[in-house]
Amino acid sequence: MKTFFKNVMPAAVIALGITGAFATMSMQSTEKNLAPKIGYTLNAQGACNIPVNCDTSGSQTCRLNGATGPQAFGKNAQGNCNEVLFRPAN
Repeated sequence: MKTFFKNVMPAAVIALGITGAFATMSMQSTEKNLAPKIGYTLNAQGACNIPVNCDTSGSQTCRLNGATGPQAFGKNAQGNCNEVLFRPAN
């Protein structure tokens, strides 16, 4: 029995370490699925040029001051601020 544990335990520890490494890497890759994007809010003159860090997916809309403030929008190809963006998952 001692020789069984002596021979099998190192292999089991190595297998557990490799499994843990792969599990950690897969968790990190799922967290990076959100695509960061710069959103913009309107300034006092009505121009869409105040940058805000946002994401392209999520559940809460992106705003200038986190959960409060004016809503931030992404710019489309014509430069209009009309794309709905979401709060980063910090």
